[in-house]
Amino acid sequence: MSEQQLPSRAKIVIIGGGVGGTSVAYHLAKLGETDVVLVDRNDLTSGSTFHSAGMVGQLRADPTLTKMNMHSANLYRELQATDTPPSWVECGSIKIASTPERMEEIRRQIGWAKTFGLDLHEISPAEVKERFPLINLDGVVGACIMTTDGQVDPSQLALSMAAGARKAGIGIHTFTRVLSIATKDGRVCGVETDKGFIECEIVVNCGGIYAAEIGRLVDVRIPIVPMSHQYLITENFLDPAAPVMASLRDPDNLIYFRQEVQGLLMGGYERTSKPWKTSRESLDEIPKNFNNMLLPDDWDRFEEIAANSQMRVPKMAEIGIKSFINGPEAFTPDNEFCLGETEVGGFYVAAGYCAHGIAGAGGIGKVMAEWIVGNEPPMDLWHMDIRRFGPAYRSPAFTLDRIQENYEQYYDIHYPLEERQTCRPHKTSPAYEWHKANGAMFGEKASWERVNFYSNHVGNDELRPFGWAGKNWSNSVQVEHKATRDSAGIFDESSFAKIKVSGSRAGEFLDFVCANDVVRGVGRAVYTQALNTKGGIEGDFTVTQMSEDSFLIITGTAFAHHDAGWLRKLRRENGFLDVDIEDITDTLAIFGIWGPKSREILQGLTNADLSNEAFPFMHSKEIEINGITLRATRITYVGELGWELYIPADKALGIWEALYKAGGFPCGYRTIESLRLEKGYLAWGGEINTENNPFEAGLGFAISKKKENFYGAKALKALSNPKRKLVAITFDDIRQVPIGSEPIKIGEDVIGRIKSGGQGYTIGKAIGFAYIPTEHSIAGTKLEVEFFGTWVAGTVTATPIYDPSGLKIKS
Repeated sequence: MSEQQLPSRAKIVIIGGGVGGTSVAYHLAKLGETDVVLVDRNDLTSGSTFHSAGMVGQLRADPTLTKMNMHSANLYRELQATDTPPSWVECGSIKIASTPERMEEIRRQIGWAKTFGLDLHEISPAEVKERFPLINLDGVVGACIMTTDGQVDPSQLALSMAAGARKAGIGIHTFTRVLSIATKDGRVCGVETDKGFIECEIVVNCGGIYAAEIGRLVDVRIPIVPMSHQYLITENFLDPAAPVMASLRDPDNLIYFRQEVQGLLMGGYERTSKPWKTSRESLDEIPKNFNNMLLPDDWDRFEEIAANSQMRVPKMAEIGIKSFINGPEAFTPDNEFCLGETEVGGFYVAAGYCAHGIAGAGGIGKVMAEWIVGNEPPMDLWHMDIRRFGPAYRSPAFTLDRIQENYEQYYDIHYPLEERQTCRPHKTSPAYEWHKANGAMFGEKASWERVNFYSNHVGNDELRPFGWAGKNWSNSVQVEHKATRDSAGIFDESSFAKIKVSGSRAGEFLDFVCANDVVRGVGRAVYTQALNTKGGIEGDFTVTQMSEDSFLIITGTAFAHHDAGWLRKLRRENGFLDVDIEDITDTLAIFGIWGPKSREILQGLTNADLSNEAFPFMHSKEIEINGITLRATRITYVGELGWELYIPADKALGIWEALYKAGGFPCGYRTIESLRLEKGYLAWGGEINTENNPFEAGLGFAISKKKENFYGAKALKALSNPKRKLVAITFDDIRQVPIGSEPIKIGEDVIGRIKSGGQGYTIGKAIGFAYIPTEHSIAGTKLEVEFFGTWVAGTVTATPIYDPSGLKIKS
């Protein structure tokens, strides 16, 4: 393919020639997909890549990102042996703790590194000095080192991957500006450039700081903001004969260092962040000629970073500065990448690298190429999936405030149950003011303000978990837990996403999408998964048939955009365009009432017959309370008798007040977590995701025995005897609460990592969930789990732990 003349057609067009775009091109070629064109408005690496710091660390808090970064390091090592090496130096990286709290974090990271086979290990301050002789050890508590981390020249890395893509036959066209993107029937069909039109099936937006602008060409919101990020490079002063020093991070002092030739590169994350070309009132407007350019020096904002660097490395006060770099880097609201297919079919995005895109670039290219070729995520990428951002992020103010908050906390230790503080409250339940007046303590999820617990419910503080799990813990949850188990708790679940699927073929469509038999007649509710072609769980929700041609899907608060997007994708690709899919979340409130007295309380408010015979489990019907018609569904997420009530939002407050006055005990979402873990009810994004299939998750009961043509069914035939299974692990001390990613071992063999955990107040034990090899999944198996460097005994326990026969929910 000639690079001088732009082709009129290609299957895939990649927009952007930095490390992201060239990595996607390189990995597509590796998969044999070479009908690809890459275009860039200027030269390769002319956006953010050329001014990146080039540090490559592998271990991250997210297992998926760790795997991606491990691929990056392996790839850069391989590329170094090619004709176009990227200047990879495997110098290792050190992270120091300047506080006891940071040392706790390091020991936790060392623990989860074991589950990846990564050799992250603790070293003494003296050993730090050996690896980084310039350091002042004052205040250093301890450290860890990863010897296989390294550094790379970002521009050379992009050029190396571009060379590999070219060699495979992929065309790269620089100085080619995209003017518009054509769509037809909900998916892309071409790209108009200043050099001509390219007909295509897929567009991959790797535009870096320009990605949001490119997304707006097809009305897709990509919530990234170019942020000023600064570092400096000193004059050369190191001995050229000495080995390259390990890179060094001191997060307590907001700084990082790496060797640059015979000098030092030093930067950090200041507490006074500054966006570039974005405000709370307007979206980014990057100048058309901003190519290979930097921003003006901003020494005032760098002052704290500079002072901290001189404290930690006194030589920094003596040596001269060769260059000062202030470049815009694209950040997202949660410091995770924006990856995947958007709501416009065939329009993919790989952007928002948050200043760690060099470490991630190899892995980004790999997963994106596999996603494009396979038409679905190749692994659990939910935390990076563009679909995690809902309508709130169309607001420039909401997006910018969240990004600045995140940037300024980049190096903070983030404890479990930590809450964001900006942009609150944004979306609220109809009963919000009631909750507020009655002692509610709120959390936020997907822009919704939700009750965590009520502070006036005072419990036993002696049950506070050890360590991090106890940082943001409340003794109120145990009170609400007990009230639900003994009487009846009422829960405001209005934030749950609600999707209406309707039309003459709605039932046929949902029968195709869902693994369970969801069309069972009007008034039936069914728990089901939606699978991908590998049998992985793409969605986990309930479906209620409201009429012959109308169904209501209830899914998690954060999954409205994701699940509706998946449904629309399958509708578009499988000939169901006559089916309507509508997000109706804001039109309905949801209140749950659960517990042994729930029937008694609810029956006192309605003339409808709520007896077991008249209103069986997993049935749904319209009832009337206080003259208000609403839908009641007999279902539970806590393992008790009860109902969910779906009420028109403008009439919901009165229903909540009626439930309370009749004897319902107000409870929050943290109580739901405690109750559901005892019952073994799972959460998508927690215990289950696209990498898990129903059989290993213990969800085989939700797979249809009657139909064989549902989406993902073919893959299930080879998965019915899983090599690993999801198990509950209990700890005798209820205060020994796992928070996730802790390694699990039997003998000396690490066999898995914790997925989730909490306290079971009814059983009096702490609970964790994890996938472990099937041969170790037998109830009663003894194993050990590492908590901050200490191994603690646990026991595999049969699930459900609470009410295993299910009599309570069906009585």
